[in-house]
Amino acid sequence: MTSHSPTIAVVGIGRMGANMARCLHDSGSALAAVYDINTEVSEALAKELGCQAAHTLAETTASADIILTVVTDDTAMRAIFSQEKDNLLVAAEGKTFINCATVSPEVHIEIEAACENSGASALEACMASSISQAREGSLYLMIGGKEEIFNRCRDLLDQLSGNLRYIGAAGQAAKVKALVNMVMNINTAALAEGLGLGAALGLDLPLLCEVFSQTGANSRVLETDAEDMIDRDHECWFSAAHAAKDSGIANALAADLGLNLPLSKATQQQYQRMIDSGLGELDKSGIAELTFQGRNQS
Repeated sequence: MTSHSPTIAVVGIGRMGANMARCLHDSGSALAAVYDINTEVSEALAKELGCQAAHTLAETTASADIILTVVTDDTAMRAIFSQEKDNLLVAAEGKTFINCATVSPEVHIEIEAACENSGASALEACMASSISQAREGSLYLMIGGKEEIFNRCRDLLDQLSGNLRYIGAAGQAAKVKALVNMVMNINTAALAEGLGLGAALGLDLPLLCEVFSQTGANSRVLETDAEDMIDRDHECWFSAAHAAKDSGIANALAADLGLNLPLSKATQQQYQRMIDSGLGELDKSGIAELTFQGRNQS
């Protein structure tokens, strides 16, 4: 990177990416461009933030010193770096890519190698937070990659994060993130079953939640999801489709090691049921729709 304040572009401006771009803009960072396959979305955000709406991936890379990527899955991640005719590694020498999506560890390792072969650098910055933290610049970020690149990008990462943790080499942060989401998803599914059974037993659910909070049934998802499960308010902060995908990453890691994780497998199956029932874009709290009597059980 050059000695001037680095310019930044953001690829993938869904719920998280758009709010990260807003955060960077508000913090005074030199936001050069945003890119999304949905051009209407990118043009609207670019107008809001006073930056360029890049029309190609190569144009995005050309616009900035540091490119943040926030895409959906392994397929999308591989595509933006390696698809024919247009990808982020066109004339990418000297650029730094910070990849924030929850994808498999092997993909982060692949992308780091591809970037280095093009004269560029890569970090993984795995996020364990939600939309509001992205907007506020208080994300919990787990970093994987070469430590000298992490140190070089520290100022930018601090603008996005309330808490940074350097985990290790490429792929290591992605492994930790997979386990974070695996446990979170299991806890969410368990809470939905507990509240669903409590409702069927005629118990006072707010009282039940209070008791949960003071006992071994307590969890972070009790704070974030219980009320939404009871009220059937499933506005999407973290979708059931993403929950299924992320549990699948953890389960694939376990399978490679010959480990059996029955709770994680069952949780993935529950979120897949949501997808199959047309509920995949509900928040993960929508898993309660499968456990409360009279809802969408099948």
